[in-house]
Amino acid sequence: MGYWDLEEGKDCVTKTWITTKVATAIGLVGSAYHIVAYPPETAVEALTRATSGTASMAAMGAIFGMATCLSAQARDAPDDPTNYFIGGCASGIFLGARSKYNNHTVFNIIQGHLVSFFFFFFLKEQVKEVCWCFCYV
Repeated sequence: MGYWDLEEGKDCVTKTWITTKVATAIGLVGSAYHIVAYPPETAVEALTRATSGTASMAAMGAIFGMATCLSAQARDAPDDPTNYFIGGCASGIFLGARSKYNNHTVFNIIQGHLVSFFFFFFLKEQVKEVCWCFCYV
């Protein structure tokens, strides 16, 4: 069962699990690129970077999935794009809190919004058939 096969605002645990898996995969790929682009001095540093990036992305995916689903339930508006906006805001706040620089928090919230709109409008409508491999992981 994929993300788009489930009804909006229902079965939050399964939807959160799917978004967490997709975000973890993206985190692994991003960490690999980061390690290749900026080679670490030791293997421990490489492991630390990979773990940090992957865990951060997995947490953001879980926060996004749960906030989106719970806002759909609480607002009683399952097909409203505002739910994805709320999920993006919640994951952006996490990214801002995790950041070393507190003045970047607003920028990170905006990044979360952009990710949520990309997820809702682009993936749902345009690439639903292409994205099946990530949604069924």
